[in-house]
Amino acid sequence: MPRPFSVEELLARGPMDESPELRLLFHRLNNQLGIILAHAELLEAKAPDDMNRARAGQVVSSALEAMGTAKEIRRLAAPSVDPQ
Repeated sequence: MPRPFSVEELLARGPMDESPELRLLFHRLNNQLGIILAHAELLEAKAPDDMNRARAGQVVSSALEAMGTAKEIRRLAAPSVDPQ
């Protein structure tokens, strides 16, 4: 199994072109994470006991963190524009 890498390691590989394909991948990723988040929130609200609520809460937190990481990657990967 490949070792996970940090945002910093990904960006150290060099500039990433924000092509339409890359934007589509971010869009798809956010859609998938949104579905996971919505289901986890429903499970958290309807869980019959504290243990299952806590587990669902962990999924909610992880989905939100993953969405934040995707947003950070996109922000850091965007080409900077020189104001002139």
